Amino acid sequence: MARRSIGCLPWMLGGILALAWMGEFTRPPPLQVETFDPRSPRRPLPQWSDEAFVIEDPRDAPGDSMGTAFAVDRDGAWLTAEHVTRDCSRIGLQQGNIARAVSRVIESREADAALVRDGLPSEDVLPLSGRMPAPGSIGFHMGFPAGRPTLVVSELIGPASARRGQTDQTEPVLAWAEVGRIPAGDHTLSGISGGPVLAEDGHVVGVNSAATDRRGRILTTAPDAMIRLVVASRAVNDQPVAYPFAGLADAEARFASWLEQGAIRRIYCDVDEGAPRLTATVPNG
Repeated sequence: MARRSIGCLPWMLGGILALAWMGEFTRPPPLQVETFDPRSPRRPLPQWSDEAFVIEDPRDAPGDSMGTAFAVDRDGAWLTAEHVTRDCSRIGLQQGNIARAVSRVIESREADAALVRDGLPSEDVLPLSGRMPAPGSIGFHMGFPAGRPTLVVSELIGPASARRGQTDQTEPVLAWAEVGRIPAGDHTLSGISGGPVLAEDGHVVGVNSAATDRRGRILTTAPDAMIRLVVASRAVNDQPVAYPFAGLADAEARFASWLEQGAIRRIYCDVDEGAPRLTATVPNG
């Protein structure tokens, strides 16, 4: 069995977070986090591949960080990565020069995906699919690696499994091989975590989860696991039409349009020791 180490993607902000938090002085309600886990001894998840990856979590204590989120319902439902929202005291979506605080998040325990229930409304939303693309097909990863809007182009290697940190839990993922970036560069992909990966048919087929430090492998959540979280949330009613990409220029133009329309945004995690955080479980089924 092949096993490779791969890095976690959130961009650590340290003490340089410049955005003001909307609601900081009005004391927003505590962050409410629900968990969803469809796994059970009677219904184990399929093992897709013998290839395995180990996702290395940061060794330091959790700190302020930034990732990517994208709109999936016009009323304010947004998808991102679970490790972007994990252990946060506050979570906010960028709105101009402020981080607009959210208070309702559902995190998957099956895959690296989380859904914000009460985010900013968006006139434009991205279409989702639970179908895996064919190996060798092109993927378009969108987000903010190192804080910069970047389109990463890849080829799908196929399904695999990943284990995060020192846990025994594995999760199904798709493994992609990076083939290019716009704009060109070799900086870290930290910060693209939580952004969408779109197949050639125009559907989002996963959430960016982890990557090697240099050009190499990119891991995204399994598309069916992403859809199970969306269905369990009962927060997504929109079903926008997906249009196949006409090529790289079309993908670049759509990314620019979604950025302009605010359908893809930076998402911020603020960590305060001792801050309130309420956790509940979403019933399965």
